[in-house]
Amino acid sequence: MISQAVSGLRVGRETVRRFRQSGPWGMRYAGLSGSGFHVVLRGSGWLVSADAPPVALHPGDVVLVTSGADHGLSHAPCLLDGLPQVTLGLDRPPAGPADFEFLCGAYRLDHGQVHPYLTVMPDLLVVSPDHGRFPALRSVIDLLDDDTAQAQAHAQSQSHAQAQAQAQQGTRVTRSALLDLMLVHVLRQWMEDEGSQGRPVLSDPAITSALRTIHNEPQTQWTVARLSETVCMSRVAFTRRFTSVVGKPPMTYLRQWRLSCAARLLRETDASLAAIARQVGYSTEFAFAGAFRREYGVPPGRFRQAQAHPHESAPAGR
Repeated sequence: MISQAVSGLRVGRETVRRFRQSGPWGMRYAGLSGSGFHVVLRGSGWLVSADAPPVALHPGDVVLVTSGADHGLSHAPCLLDGLPQVTLGLDRPPAGPADFEFLCGAYRLDHGQVHPYLTVMPDLLVVSPDHGRFPALRSVIDLLDDDTAQAQAHAQSQSHAQAQAQAQQGTRVTRSALLDLMLVHVLRQWMEDEGSQGRPVLSDPAITSALRTIHNEPQTQWTVARLSETVCMSRVAFTRRFTSVVGKPPMTYLRQWRLSCAARLLRETDASLAAIARQVGYSTEFAFAGAFRREYGVPPGRFRQAQAHPHESAPAGR
């Protein structure tokens, strides 16, 4: 389920940045739709949130943002509202040692949805990696840091447009793979450390089973009746319980999951629109294109083109 939850994020824009801060400093991350993390590389700082006490951070600690909760990082405990909003760009951080250095990585979902498995977890998790049990995690962090440093150095030596195009096109595949591995390894260690208390439960085994069925077989021509039969429930009871647990009716969730899978295929493969339509459960390319446009605001062909050239259409700001 972890790998499936993480793979659902790949429709989003991947972002990785290295930050160096010295003296009094602080930054707020707000308005993220997606999942991400911070890895402390050097120094000590504090994780700040709106409804929990500040948490001390030390070298090696990983902060996992499961479903986009507002939060901040600071040199000292403080209120979240008092921190300035962070801005992301391709400028390279100042050279030389700093009091606090960290990597920030995320999948930002302009469309699509965070997997329910992530939304029922705590908003913010702090993990101190155990490299003895999870030796691959150290390698993933080192590779992410090296990949980010190279991209930012390249960006500093060119015009902004050229740098953005080349940095994103040249590192997209590698960066996505590293982001996936980072999220998966951290989630697995956190759940192992927490034992049964850390394993997310969607509060209803029948609905969890139905979600797994949808995720594994989006191409099947599901109806409410067929889904309810797979978990031995009546249509009315199934619809009521599914909506209560997941937050949306089963057919709405099915449609959004199919289109999220389609968006990922558009981004990561060269498959034809007709082939993608079949893989995600649409009988015709026309029906698929209409549903995709209603969900994402653009036809699937234009979406694919924008993903291939993100510097031409990516939103400004965060």
